[in-house]
Amino acid sequence: MSAAGFHALPEGLGASFRDPSGVVFTADGGLYRQVNLAYRNHYDHLMGSGLYQSLVDEGLLIPHREVEGPLFDPATCYKILQPERVQFISYPYEWCFSQLKEAAQTTLEIQKRAFAHGMTLKDCSAYNIQFHQGRAVLIDSLSFEIYQEGEPWTPYRQFCQHFLAPLSLMAYTDVRLSQLLRVHLDGIPLDLTSRLLPRRTRLNLPLLLHIHLHAASQKRFASRAEPPSNTMSRLALQGLIDSLETTVRRLRWRQRDSAWGGYYRQHQYSAASMAHKQQLVADFLKIIQPRTVWDLGANTGVFSRLASSLGSAVIAFDLDIAAVEQNYLECRAAREKKVLPLVLDLTNPSPALGWNHRERLSLLQRAPAEALLALALIHHLAIGNNLPLERLAGFFSQLGSWLIIEFVPKSDPQVQRMLSSRRDIFPDYTPETFERVFAAYYHIRRSEAIRESERRLYLMERQALENPG
Repeated sequence: MSAAGFHALPEGLGASFRDPSGVVFTADGGLYRQVNLAYRNHYDHLMGSGLYQSLVDEGLLIPHREVEGPLFDPATCYKILQPERVQFISYPYEWCFSQLKEAAQTTLEIQKRAFAHGMTLKDCSAYNIQFHQGRAVLIDSLSFEIYQEGEPWTPYRQFCQHFLAPLSLMAYTDVRLSQLLRVHLDGIPLDLTSRLLPRRTRLNLPLLLHIHLHAASQKRFASRAEPPSNTMSRLALQGLIDSLETTVRRLRWRQRDSAWGGYYRQHQYSAASMAHKQQLVADFLKIIQPRTVWDLGANTGVFSRLASSLGSAVIAFDLDIAAVEQNYLECRAAREKKVLPLVLDLTNPSPALGWNHRERLSLLQRAPAEALLALALIHHLAIGNNLPLERLAGFFSQLGSWLIIEFVPKSDPQVQRMLSSRRDIFPDYTPETFERVFAAYYHIRRSEAIRESERRLYLMERQALENPG
């Protein structure tokens, strides 16, 4: 095996260092996975048993091809794989309820198929699941090991912490508790989950077993010097997976009214105004023809799907988890492959997390997109969150090269409603100041008034210097 033809030194990803089976790394702009010699027997079984091909054919596992070099560590290397690249890496704390539920069900389906091929999952990290071409998919080819008769299912606790705990909290307590995953990167502790769930969940036999009694068992055995010696028959393991599958399937989140879910139906746009806005956005997108678009404040994804229909891969961010849920369900129903809805608060975006701040990337570390949509958004950030226009312009300029942005003036009914309950401390929130401030970061290529409204849509191209003096 040779690294000939590769020039840059391989660099391991910040999230890939815990598994002795292999490592994910980059070299010369390519993404690779080294399979270590220690994993040789398991990898050969994965490929030779038909499990790999079965999972790839069903869209459950990201495909890879074996390549010659580059080598990350020649002394430990068995194979080098080049996986199909996922367009955007997202994290469980950015998913809505149905996304996390689909990720859990995908994980259990993979375990069942692995078991049928003489293998089992050795871990059940939610971070091994990504959304690719409209569905949840496993991205770690080294998550499998050869099944040993009588061995317990090692990732049971991890599955419960990464999937069942947040799903049950979202379903029974408060959907916003999914954000605990930002604090607890190895999943929400079961003792904490047990305390946060309402008492009535103890009458739910699956949750009693997998959450409450599981948490009590962890506490009981934590003080023992020797861990309990467990064995589990093949039939018992199948029963455990079936029980988890049924538990996850029955979890439902009953959505309450959302402040933003009906935004376009309830606010400011006449039919003619909305149609004109859609036409302008489409015209601007056709001018720049971006491969990737980030829709900031996407709501239920009306304009995300417009961008997708014109060929762009779209990440649709919104603060409102109910709006993201609706967007995701609509994408699933339409078999939309190019739109990924995600939960994100732009005033407190996902930070760099984990060991050395490198295991989970911040929003800025996952930038840039080729184009941004910031529609019906600027007033919420500038007036609703007291963010100066200059800071907003600088922030947007770090996220993408092109910007399609809608300016909503103070005279707009929506802004008037916002100001009705607070003092107007925004003398600089004017069209003139907006254009002057953004012109320091962008070339304003087009500016069009939206019919039957006082709003204006801009097409801007980022200047070469991102931090003007």
